[in-house]
Amino acid sequence: MRETIRGWIETTETFILEVIFEQRPGKRAAVVRSLLWALSQVFALIVKLRRFLYNVRIFRDSTLGVQVIAVGNLTVGGTGKTPVVEKFARELQDQGRKVAILSRGYRSKPPPLRHRLLDKLLLREDRTPPRIVSDGKSLLLDSETAGDEPYMLASNLKDVIVLVDKDRVRSGRYAVEKFGCDILLLDDGFQYWKLRGRRRDIVLIDCQQPFGNEFMLPRGTLREPPPHLARASTIFITKSDGNTAALRQRIALHNSTAGIIECVHHPLYFEDVFTGERKGLDFLTGKRVASLSGIAQPESFEQSLIKQGAELVYSKRFADHHRFTQQEILNVINRSKKRQAEIIITTQKDSVRFPKIDRRDLPMYFMRVEIKILAGAKDFHDCVRQICFR
Repeated sequence: MRETIRGWIETTETFILEVIFEQRPGKRAAVVRSLLWALSQVFALIVKLRRFLYNVRIFRDSTLGVQVIAVGNLTVGGTGKTPVVEKFARELQDQGRKVAILSRGYRSKPPPLRHRLLDKLLLREDRTPPRIVSDGKSLLLDSETAGDEPYMLASNLKDVIVLVDKDRVRSGRYAVEKFGCDILLLDDGFQYWKLRGRRRDIVLIDCQQPFGNEFMLPRGTLREPPPHLARASTIFITKSDGNTAALRQRIALHNSTAGIIECVHHPLYFEDVFTGERKGLDFLTGKRVASLSGIAQPESFEQSLIKQGAELVYSKRFADHHRFTQQEILNVINRSKKRQAEIIITTQKDSVRFPKIDRRDLPMYFMRVEIKILAGAKDFHDCVRQICFR
């Protein structure tokens, strides 16, 4: 039943994305786009009203006496947020700060339905403690329970606290009181206004699709209108190709004071999904490769394989955050073999959602990446120094 619901949700998401990016022709799609546009006008009003209510203190925010660094974006998905969160966490930890990453755990396994319904019926406050993905020493949860990004961050950052809770005031308080953290990193936190204090907003903009299709949700992918960039203290232009003059001019219309950092996702190595064996960056040179992904913008990932010298003979794309079944993996293996692929490459984010499989007809590796700064290194180091200044 659960797999059926997931499949229906993913099919619906795929259809909606094709409609909003005008990849679906016909009257039916046009009607849906008109309906989505009307809903987007309502959504835009709600966003502005919510912001106003926080500004006039009708909606109250909380402070926990520590610094809060919110890393997020204006659009939904695909900007490369997780590696930026990882880079900040690593830099701050190296500077001697006690860092906790707070995530809402998108598509993580929720508490039992009966408990949630009972709490709502009895109007009880949810007192469930945050889920501890990592206590800074050990990885304590799997990817299904924690969510893809929190699990990946905890795997890559062995000495950083990673907590999952929709209520990040609660998880932040837990991080401060239980672990003695003095910096809270909000993963996907630009729109999370309940936690303020000494806050710094870091906003990511995808160089390839800076503002999506320029429409607000659900007609487009914008969570907030571009003028809201004014709240950002630092802006990362991700997936930069170096030709960012026009984008920088547009950013300056909304925010002329924020430090701007250009970066790309730089491959580090390839790691076997099941054995942990690592290979260098020349591993793909001259090889016939199949790609497997369930991410928001698979094109960038596939192009990066070609840049590493691979011949891409087959690619299979699933919806973002897709949780793979054993049969799906076996089907990809079979089709890759028919295309005479020598190896299957996936992303690290996807690899944490792989089931165990008995057949190993083709080796399967994920590409480990990190953020490489192309321009604005001084702005980045200034940002870290300002955060760490006690």
